[in-house]
This record gives sequence, structure tokens and C-alpha cells, in this order.
Amino acid sequence: MSILVVGSVAFDTIETPHGKRERCQGGAATHFAIAASFFTDVRVIGVVGDDFGPKQEEAFKKRNIDISGIEHIPGEKCFHWAGSYEGALNEAKTLQTDLNVFADFSPKVPSNYQDSDFLFLANIDPVLQKRVMDAMPDVKMVAGDTMNYWIADHRDNLLKMLAGLDTLIINDGEARMLSGEHNLVKAAKKVIEMGPKSLVIKHGEYGATAFFCERSFPGTKNTTVPFRAPALPLEEVVDPTGAGDSFAGGFYGYLAAQKEITPRAFRTALFYGGVMGSFAVEKFGIERLRDATREEIEERFRLFREISHLDLDAE
Repeated sequence: MSILVVGSVAFDTIETPHGKRERCQGGAATHFAIAASFFTDVRVIGVVGDDFGPKQEEAFKKRNIDISGIEHIPGEKCFHWAGSYEGALNEAKTLQTDLNVFADFSPKVPSNYQDSDFLFLANIDPVLQKRVMDAMPDVKMVAGDTMNYWIADHRDNLLKMLAGLDTLIINDGEARMLSGEHNLVKAAKKVIEMGPKSLVIKHGEYGATAFFCERSFPGTKNTTVPFRAPALPLEEVVDPTGAGDSFAGGFYGYLAAQKEITPRAFRTALFYGGVMGSFAVEKFGIERLRDATREEIEERFRLFREISHLDLDAE
């Protein structure tokens, strides 16, 4: 099964207690695509400038990711974000945002992408997310992401997009902001009432929780009971910038590789999301994620199973 991801293909300048890197290859679509590519075929829609060259293309080609849907704008530069992390690395301070080619990004779905099986809408304007969703009515599943900016200032358009989602993947702060509820169980219930059939809330270094409703898996028992997957304790976290998008890629990539989307597959996907997120934070940018192996992925999945003491097959 193939996944089509729409989002940013960018450069990040990152400063953490472990050092500073200028213009690391990054962007939501980049991290998502690389993580998902370990499980299934991935296609990317994005926009780049002249500074996206053979070296950047190679990172995608190494993982057999189809980037024919990335639009190149001559004479322009890629989206660039600069930020710094301090202390526990839980939150970045934005130092600079240069939209560049992303300012006028209008995603177009190539004809050869129309047969994509799964669609992931990375964090972009919800108007654009819905436009792509409407252009892909035959996909088996649609998942998406958003952020506080869209929640606060573009709520009406965001709600229109959320109504068409099968799964929304956001962090706990965004869930609270979107719902107006501090308690995450109450927050999840309100968000699901907005349209998504299921919700995955990321808790950073503390893992992720999936919430379902009766529309998620009709006829399946206990789908309203949340399922929690822990995070893998790591000896060193260097750069958390792409962790959330890598989590989403691992989670959705695993789901797309399954013959059927079942509660068991959904629970297992949370663990694979955590695995890919754990690789992303170990080096700057995509350096560690890009060089992971399937053997390393399966070893970390085994460790997750051991530390969780949870039965993925439980109904």
C-alpha cells in the first residue's frame, strides 16, 4: 500500500545543549516520509527552491521515496525554520521563520499519485489540507496533523478539515487547546466529536495514547477505552525537532502495510511510531532516522513490548 504525504520539505537551523547545526534537512513531510518508508511505499507532495539539490534528493532516493510530486521553484529558497532548545528539550523557542517558497504553496496532486491508498496531511494550512483531501476521495484512510497556530487563528477552516479525518495526530497541548479541556480524556472525547474517527495524542518523552469511538471499528468491543504506549527511555536526546513527524510516519507507515486496519494493528502502530521517533531524536535533523535499519527497528519494537507489559491482542 502507498502513502501520499503532503507537507513541508525544509531546512532547520537547530541549537540544543548538544550543539548547533545550520540548515539541517528537515520539514514535516521529510521526517514523515523517511520514517514511513521503512514499512511501505511513500510519495511526497511539497515545494522547494534552488537550495534543494542532489544531496537532499539522495536522502529520499535512498529510501525509495517518490518525490516526483515535489515542485521546484527556480530562483527561490526552501522553507527555513530556526529554533533553540534548553533544559529538558520539551519545547523549542522559535528564533526565525522564513516561509520562502512555502508562502505560496498550493499542493497539486499529480495524476500518477491518484491511486495512492493512504493520505497523510502534515501540518499546513487546513484549507490546503481539505483541498487535497477532496481531491483524493478514494483513499482507504486519511490522517492528519495540525498545530496551535491553526487552532487559534483558523479554527473554522480547521473544523471543516477535521470532519473528514479518520485519524488526527496531535500533542497533548494541542488537544487541550482544540477542545478547551485540561483533562485529556475529556479533551479526546470533544475532539472526536468534531469529526475524527480516532485520535492519537503524543506525550513527547512519555509516549502516546490512542482514543477511539464507535465509528473507529464498528462491532469491535471496548474501542472507547484509550490505549497507551510508553516511550523508550533513551540515554541521550540530541534534537527532538522531527520526533513528532517521525512518530506519525512510523505509526501510519505500519498501518498502511497491514491487510486490514484492526484494533490490534492500531495498537501495534503506536509502538512503531515510538520506535521511529526514538531514532529521530538521537542526532540532528534526519541523520539517525535516515540511517536506521529494519533490524534496529525490530529490536527497539521488542524492547517496547518488554517495558510496556501490555497485551496488544487484548480486546
